[in-house]
Amino acid sequence: MTDETHSTPAPTPAEAAAEAAMLQDATKRSRRAFIGLGLAGLAGLGGWRWLLGRPQDEGIPAPLRKVLDFNAGLTQDYYQNTRLAPEFAKSQARAPRANGNVGLGAENFDPATWRLTVHGYAPAGTAARSHEFTLAQIKALPRTEITTELKCIEGWSVIVSWAGVRFADFLAQYPLATRSGQPIADPNHPPKEDTPRYVGLVTPDEAYYVGLELESALHPQTLLCYEMNGQPLSQEHGAPLRLVSPLKYGIKHLKRIGSIAFADTRPKDYWAELGYDWHAGH
Repeated sequence: MTDETHSTPAPTPAEAAAEAAMLQDATKRSRRAFIGLGLAGLAGLGGWRWLLGRPQDEGIPAPLRKVLDFNAGLTQDYYQNTRLAPEFAKSQARAPRANGNVGLGAENFDPATWRLTVHGYAPAGTAARSHEFTLAQIKALPRTEITTELKCIEGWSVIVSWAGVRFADFLAQYPLATRSGQPIADPNHPPKEDTPRYVGLVTPDEAYYVGLELESALHPQTLLCYEMNGQPLSQEHGAPLRLVSPLKYGIKHLKRIGSIAFADTRPKDYWAELGYDWHAGH
């Protein structure tokens, strides 16, 4: 028995020439691709530098703000109060993360001393004024329960069971002021030409604030919420009263509402000032 060593046969001159040509062509293509990628990278870098050099508009470069406003305009144009967020069985509800404590103030906050101040409240036939409401007055209104998905701008979501008063039911009992001074016949569908376009909500310490279109506030699933998963709200989740608006991301679900005001101009919004979309719908 002998050991056999297998070797690769040497290429013929024609094969060697073809291989060399292939290598040369591959080198040229690689060089062109590298140069192309480099130019694209430089163009992207230049574009990014150009973008960062644009004037700021509400916390971000103006061109980006225009894109967000354009998308928001489309959202508002196609918004319908008949569109509802999906609802789930209560058994699927879970406790959400207590993301952020901006606006929750001191740890020794006493819910018993809390009051909700509404600016622009107008009892039938009277001029607009400010008025304070207790939690007992709010809880005396028709109770609504929904189990919906809370979606965070960070990318996570969780199903939560909420209970409270529909914003629309609150305004039906405590109507907002109109330009004409006439009472609103249908609080769920107030005449646009006679009512403010926006609602602003602020925490008691005024550290956190959000703005909503009046249509979003009147959405049948928008709640002034005082219970979560069958229990009164904890302080970290906004006791004694928070906003729930299932068609909006969680950054709009203001915890611990201190005041509500109505306006014709878009109210300031905490996260919009940091560069996020003011409407924050999904």
